[in-house]
Amino acid sequence: MSTKWVYLFEEVSQAEEAVGGDWEGVRALLGGKGANLAEMTRVGLPVPPGFTVTTEACNAYLAAGEQFPEGCWEQELEAMKATEATTGKKFGDPNNPLLVSCRSGAKFSMPGMMDTVLNIGLNDEVVEGMVKLTGDARFVYDSYRRLVQMFGSVVMNVDDEPFEEVLAEARAKAGVKTDAELNAEQWMEVTAEFKKIFKAETGIDFPQDPIQQIKLATEAVFKSWNGKRAVDYRNAAGIRHDLGTAVNIVTMVFGNMGNTSGTGVAFTRDPATGERVLYGDYLINAQGEDVVAGIRNTDPIAKLEQEMPDVYKQFVDICDKLEEHYREMQDMEFTIEQGKLWMLQTRDGKRTAKAAIKIAVDMANEGLITKEQAVLRVTPEQVDTLLHPQFDLEAKKAAAAEGKRLAKAVNASPGAAVGVVAMDADLAEKWAKEEGKDVIMVRQFTRPDDVHGMLAAKGIFTTEGGATSHAAVVARQFGVPCVVGASDVNLNYEKRELSVNGVTVKEGEWISIDGTSGEAFVGQIPTVDAALEEQEDLLTLLSWADEFRKLQVWANADYPDDAQRARNYGAQGIGLCRTEHMFFESERLPIVQKMILAENEEVRQQALDTLLPYQKGDFTGLFSTMTDLPVIIRLIDPPLHEFMPEHDEVFERVITKRVKGETEGLAEDEALLAAVESMHESNPMMGLRGVRLSVVFPGLVKMQVRAIFEAACEVKKQGYNPKPEVMIPLTGHVNELKLIQPQLEEVAKAVMEEQGVEVEYKFGTMIEIPRAALTAAEIAEVAEFFSFGTNDLTQMTFGYSRDDAEAGFLLKYVEDGILPTNPFQTIDQDGVGQLMKMAITNGRKTRPDLEVGICGEHGGDPASVEFCHYAGNNYVSCSPFRVPIARLAAAQAALKEKGVTAK
Repeated sequence: MSTKWVYLFEEVSQAEEAVGGDWEGVRALLGGKGANLAEMTRVGLPVPPGFTVTTEACNAYLAAGEQFPEGCWEQELEAMKATEATTGKKFGDPNNPLLVSCRSGAKFSMPGMMDTVLNIGLNDEVVEGMVKLTGDARFVYDSYRRLVQMFGSVVMNVDDEPFEEVLAEARAKAGVKTDAELNAEQWMEVTAEFKKIFKAETGIDFPQDPIQQIKLATEAVFKSWNGKRAVDYRNAAGIRHDLGTAVNIVTMVFGNMGNTSGTGVAFTRDPATGERVLYGDYLINAQGEDVVAGIRNTDPIAKLEQEMPDVYKQFVDICDKLEEHYREMQDMEFTIEQGKLWMLQTRDGKRTAKAAIKIAVDMANEGLITKEQAVLRVTPEQVDTLLHPQFDLEAKKAAAAEGKRLAKAVNASPGAAVGVVAMDADLAEKWAKEEGKDVIMVRQFTRPDDVHGMLAAKGIFTTEGGATSHAAVVARQFGVPCVVGASDVNLNYEKRELSVNGVTVKEGEWISIDGTSGEAFVGQIPTVDAALEEQEDLLTLLSWADEFRKLQVWANADYPDDAQRARNYGAQGIGLCRTEHMFFESERLPIVQKMILAENEEVRQQALDTLLPYQKGDFTGLFSTMTDLPVIIRLIDPPLHEFMPEHDEVFERVITKRVKGETEGLAEDEALLAAVESMHESNPMMGLRGVRLSVVFPGLVKMQVRAIFEAACEVKKQGYNPKPEVMIPLTGHVNELKLIQPQLEEVAKAVMEEQGVEVEYKFGTMIEIPRAALTAAEIAEVAEFFSFGTNDLTQMTFGYSRDDAEAGFLLKYVEDGILPTNPFQTIDQDGVGQLMKMAITNGRKTRPDLEVGICGEHGGDPASVEFCHYAGNNYVSCSPFRVPIARLAAAQAALKEKGVTAK
């Protein structure tokens, strides 16, 4: 049986049968656009007739060296005949012409990233026939010039600029501002000029054979799957490169047939805020690309109710049906042809982080979806984006009062962004990636070819376009602040500057944009952290997530303020308090250095006794803030030389004094230099640190444990309920724990006896050396809990120095596919992950109630959180700011394990 490469829109049931009835399979086969056009046809909505060439055909075409697979082109011709029969029109017939569009459509929406050609089927002969049929030469030649331009740029790779220059000259010559104001004669002249450009750039005349037009257009869409902008977009969005794109051939309906015609794009809810209102733009007497490309400023969709009330009512009814049918916010394209409404596309709408959360919560409260589905529909990245900094309101008001506001335009994608102006995509990418600059990409309007610069920029600012323009849609998807349609601002590409109201900003100078309010300012406005407590919808969603997750979420915090923030963000404990950070404070560092340089135990103990009250004070605040919750305190970990001055600094001081003959302080500096040199290690990461320090300098960690338990007893007396857990770092052999842990437990018991207070506590260790993971059964005989230090465990498992690897070769390893991801960002499940699983399994054989968590940076990475859920961790610990992200990721892991889906 031959492969079926082409499906008419009314053949969606056959497509379902081909993939076993799975709608996701239909979307993979027909692409999102083709599947939804077919589904709208099935439910009786007004969709122009047409058909879809499958993604399988695209992959086969590309795999065969850009040759149609056997039978594919023949099936496409048969589908054209079926479309002719349905419409009663004939392709290429000047007396009754059928015109079609050729559009891309992958499984996952990629707005503007691949190619579209409209008005296929027009040629000189058909144009003459259509003028006679319609009596509207202006409409016909407007359509023809669009085909010549789009066919030239999309199919033949002709640059758009020559075409745009001709249009600009035509408007100037006619004394009009917009294309819609040009008359028939002027469009005839433009079309003739476009044909000359086509021949000059390609060496051939514009194709007059409609069959050749559609064949070349189909191939162009297939090829666009591997175009740079599509590849860049997929890389940024995490879309697989082997899915391919479908080709949709759709009967043309025309929005440029006068004032009873139009075209638009709309969302069933506001994609910026999530509010349940119809949101979008439209243009009278225009074709769809005019709206999407942002090359004309549009009218808001609500105005359509005044201009075409019956059409507007029908459209609102369709919007309600589509949202209820798909149970998701929809992004729709439509055309009105002489008063008749046609639906050209529906898809799940791209949205901002704020909108995604509000829509999920609202739809669950409306009964459209379940709470579980709502939790699964919001990505951890969206939670992260929502908590990004915003502009300081007072500073923003001051900037406005000082006359620094450049523009107030369309608030297309929320958030604050500060950067230097870059006026083209290549420069934006270069400055951001190669020079590390924060960039605001400023353009008249963006094209799909600009996507690499848009993804590199901190923010996007355009002088044209509306809320559904290309810039707005892409910015919302990737969480990039964006302001569009600032029509008062003049861009001068020759001088590389923008100006408005006498204010000029040159390329490379700073501006600040507020995508939430739609404002832009000269200079840099300071930002402030977003407040979680102000995000009502997010708090609701996270409360639902907490109902579903098994994995607890703790936080890494060294100070009471960090701990309070963590608790406010929903942390259920402190998974890592680093005591060495406290030693670096200016008043303590000299005492630490005195302890290190002590020539005998008596002097060393004096220094430790001096440090004790400081350490105790550190812990009392933590314990009171985290009352009733566990607090894991890691004993000193880094090598002692990190607390000493840099060798070169001391060496220079000694040499300078010797050369100048200065004696004051020389002996002390020479002693300090000798001490620093004696501490030198070839590989400090594997040297005297962690538990080894405890063995060599037991007095230091005994002081720390005494401080921990004195603080715990003190706050217990004050009515709090501290739960300290003491973590011994870098264990490699059980005998290290057997030596040091009993000594520390004796200190803990002694303090509690002195204070007359009993405190609930544990002693455990960090698993960050592969040998510790391999011998976990033995280590669990002593340790009451394991905390995986995944940063060091990754370094030692791979044999990488993190800093050297990330600066040297790791990026190339990921780009070349040697590694799937950076293992310092996402847990390497096949290597490091296997060690973790082994340690958990064997550790719990020895101690069934063994508490297990991770405290490296991986604790806030959603993929790593999911792995920890399946590995059997009790908790993950991350920075306070990533606690909400981990809460959501943990819930999603639990729901996925149960087979719950977002749809």
